[in-house]
Amino acid sequence: MSEKKVRWGIMSTASIGKRSVIPGIQESNRNTVEAVASRSLENAQAYANELVIPKAYGSYEELLDDPTIDAVYIPLPNHLHKEWTLKAAKAGKHILCEKPIALDENEAEEMILACENAGVILAEAYMYRHQKRYEDIKKLISDGEIGDIRSIHGVFTFNGAENTGNIRFTKEWGGGSIYDVGCYPISAARFLLDEEPTAVTAHAFFSPEHGDVDMMASGIMEFSNGVALTFDCGMWAEFRNELEILGTKGRIVMKAAFLGDQSYEIIKDGNTEKVLDENINSYALQADNFAEAVLDGKPIKFPASDILHNIRAVKGALTSAEKQERILLR
Repeated sequence: MSEKKVRWGIMSTASIGKRSVIPGIQESNRNTVEAVASRSLENAQAYANELVIPKAYGSYEELLDDPTIDAVYIPLPNHLHKEWTLKAAKAGKHILCEKPIALDENEAEEMILACENAGVILAEAYMYRHQKRYEDIKKLISDGEIGDIRSIHGVFTFNGAENTGNIRFTKEWGGGSIYDVGCYPISAARFLLDEEPTAVTAHAFFSPEHGDVDMMASGIMEFSNGVALTFDCGMWAEFRNELEILGTKGRIVMKAAFLGDQSYEIIKDGNTEKVLDENINSYALQADNFAEAVLDGKPIKFPASDILHNIRAVKGALTSAEKQERILLR
């Protein structure tokens, strides 16, 4: 008898699903993709045929009505995350929702409460955090391998400015670079430092050509003991995704922190040790952690409290850039 698996439905034919999340679920050990839904049945069928998904639906409601579906992945635009999470929870489906989980902390609280009341799991899709190297680096930090931490610097930029129809260029939908890619170094710093930031100051370039969203932003996020995350993020710049943790006795560098190979470097006294972790699909790791919670009753790796703290920090960075002032986060 084969091992029970989580049966997934995909809500929308978004490119992130086709490119990354669905192949990851299909590659994982304890999950299977059973259905996809779109507002167009024709689009859903074409998507299903391309990705070898058994069922296609012409509405999200039909997918939620399917009793064979255990969990849904929601890669819809940010402003729709709350609406469809609430509907999915009411339908008794476990939920993996794309980051950022919501437009603000109030929306996230409403989503979390709905899922708790329905007895379903809600997880936010930061796939990189499931890589073994992040746990390893966190342990190196706690063991004092690079001394006392003085700062973290993270960057995530890409150039998508020519795609003028991109949903990321709609401010009211939660568009902009801070919500799209700035959330990665912010979430990474919170995870590695194992604490929450107290304040943030950010500066951004808001582009009239792109719905006045932040196409580039830079910021400093304050933690305890004088430690800060300095970060920049952008959707109109050369591609980078890097992270550096600086200590008194050395530093740890990830030249591909969120996308790419899962190696890192430990640099001490002018010597560099390169650590090559096995490149296991991050999306598969994320799916299998989710499956452990659904099938085995294990606690989800990143609980509701993490979801709330993260959106508070991310929203704070955007608010700081918009108001041009330092924002307190506690």
